[in-house]
Amino acid sequence: MPKQNELMDKAEDVADQILRHSKHVLPHVARFCLISTFLEDGIRMWSQWGEQRDYMNSSWGCGWFLASLFVFINLIGQLGGCVMVLSRQKVTIACGILFGIIALQTVAYSILWDLKFLLRNLALAGGVLLLLAENKAEGKSLFAGLPSLGENNPKQYMQLSGRILLVLMFLTLIRFEMNFFMLLQNIIGTVLILAIAVGFKTKLSALILVVWLTCLNFYFNAFWSIPDYKPMRDFLKYDFFQTLSVIGGLLLVVAYGPGGVSMDEHKKRW
Repeated sequence: MPKQNELMDKAEDVADQILRHSKHVLPHVARFCLISTFLEDGIRMWSQWGEQRDYMNSSWGCGWFLASLFVFINLIGQLGGCVMVLSRQKVTIACGILFGIIALQTVAYSILWDLKFLLRNLALAGGVLLLLAENKAEGKSLFAGLPSLGENNPKQYMQLSGRILLVLMFLTLIRFEMNFFMLLQNIIGTVLILAIAVGFKTKLSALILVVWLTCLNFYFNAFWSIPDYKPMRDFLKYDFFQTLSVIGGLLLVVAYGPGGVSMDEHKKRW
């Protein structure tokens, strides 16, 4: 047990050193990764306008006008929201727009009936919720040096909800296969997502999961290795950028911590 604690302490020291050297860059990288799936999809709406319009028309029989309106809303909403987030202008409004896009696509693409894609969309919503919480101004105490009386509760519970939604991404990676590597991945991954959800050793757990998801993403979703004419390329590309957005959400957790509703925060008060 002492050896395990010593190993954990060393790992946290390494994580702290990484954070110290990257604290000025990490939030910007996190935000860019987070909005990457919206940025890619917005560009795709422009480059595949006719295909997207025809798909919506054939799927819902809604007619040319409504199908075109759907593509236009996705194009403007996603690209506009991304510009607002990256420029740090009206971020609250931008997050509302991105939440709306997630909800619209969940219904339009019948994601409600596909558990894997539904969990991924919920994880994406968790990332946007963390971005909204990060942008929310800290409540100010009436007296310097004294804690505020519950003014930050909305922000804290937004961070908690964002963390819980964010780790749903890992549930889509669990495979019930009887081999050692897959069993090890499931066990370690489950421990990490539980740690992030309850806010225990949160920054370290999120950093490990960032490295893990990044490796899996580049290995399994290498869309650049698929020829343009194969449908699998678009599927892998979508998967790649959606996973990258969840990684961005995890990087926000690494950069800003789990918030007040967490075991890490309660340990400071003990």
